[in-house]
Amino acid sequence: MKQYIAANRERFFEELFSLLRIPSISAKAQNKPEMVRCAERLAQLLKEAGADEAAVMPTAGNPVVFGSKAVQGAEKTVLVYGHYDVQPPEPLDKWRTDPFEPVLAKDPHTGEDAIYCRGANDDKGQLFMHLKAFEYLLKTKQLRHNVKFIFEGEEEIGSPSLPEWVEAHKDLLAADVILVSDTTMISEKVPSINCGMRGLAYLEVTVTGPNKDLHSGHYGGAVANPINVLCDMVSGLIDEDGRVTIPGFYDDVVELSKEDRAMLSRAPFDIEEYKEFLDIREVKGEKGYTTMERTGIRPCLDVCGIWGGYTGEGAKTVLPSKAHAKISMRLVPNQRSEKITELFVKHFQAIAPPYVKVEIKPCEGGNGFLIPITSHAYQAASRAMAQVYGIEPVPSRGGGSIAVLADMQTILGADPLLMGFGLERDTIHSPNESYLLRQLYAGMESIALFYQYY
Repeated sequence: MKQYIAANRERFFEELFSLLRIPSISAKAQNKPEMVRCAERLAQLLKEAGADEAAVMPTAGNPVVFGSKAVQGAEKTVLVYGHYDVQPPEPLDKWRTDPFEPVLAKDPHTGEDAIYCRGANDDKGQLFMHLKAFEYLLKTKQLRHNVKFIFEGEEEIGSPSLPEWVEAHKDLLAADVILVSDTTMISEKVPSINCGMRGLAYLEVTVTGPNKDLHSGHYGGAVANPINVLCDMVSGLIDEDGRVTIPGFYDDVVELSKEDRAMLSRAPFDIEEYKEFLDIREVKGEKGYTTMERTGIRPCLDVCGIWGGYTGEGAKTVLPSKAHAKISMRLVPNQRSEKITELFVKHFQAIAPPYVKVEIKPCEGGNGFLIPITSHAYQAASRAMAQVYGIEPVPSRGGGSIAVLADMQTILGADPLLMGFGLERDTIHSPNESYLLRQLYAGMESIALFYQYY
């Protein structure tokens, strides 16, 4: 595979960059034409890589790209999942380059070559590894399994259309394993394979006070300020021990045994390096758990955005009519997104004081999942990554969410296998997203070896 990468390096860049240049931002309705254009380009690349079929198929939202390759005598079928939509690039002033013009540059800290662009890692760069590993195996006549591809365009907004589409096409998608590269490794020094991910419940809340914005001199101190009230309500959602205060929130959380916690603690983690990378003096989270446990095996609640009143340049003495916040809750397996959403709504309405009104709008959600590390697929992935990296990968639990994977696991009866090759330094969802070339290449090699060992 190394020789194939070296011989085709410039072509790989040209193809990947053609995807990265398309601003496929699912969160922005005006970008719908770009979603279609990106899907069509992916289908074209699938055909060029050797797929028997590759089609852009409609859903209730953005289109799905489906492709497949049948191999005579194959005993197993691998379904590759990825997403071609990306996060909005804002704030634009924080980018050192155009977010949708890919640039090859040196990492400012290590001097390693990296691709800088929105989607370089999440997830265009990582799904591209599967296209090239597939292409290599076909060209060298080493492909022994049937392969199917499903690339969606709504992962970054919670995959609202995909579960229904998967249910309607479950015979078409039937597979033995769902292979995914949309996660990060826990360390640059030691590779890892995610054996689970957290779920998500995401809501937007609006607190309304007076029926219009008021002069803060005429009314300040006499009428409740919705921003002040919202801040009080939000601050009370987490106690001094870092635990969520919503009644019933932890009812379905399964406490891990000492043995399981010890196994997960095998993953290398340097707290001082972690703090230095984030430029923080101390970490903070639920009492009684390590930083790695807080992001892997424990649920949490965070305010992802808060706004209201006047935020433009200069002063405007206004007491606002409304205040808003976006709140996410990361959930562990056994917690159900719908139940947690209901508990949040009930609690937030209950703590609202009588001088404001509260509206709550659920935005997106999904459940977490776990996979057994004893499975044949996991062992094949472990063996492949050990060969590429020279060290056996450790099992980990991802703190993020790919909500639709739990739905696909249930509908298709196949476990997801998360072979992710991103690193924390890639700053996905933030300005200056990037992807190290060594990780791009290592991913291609590992994926190709997975097919041989599976």
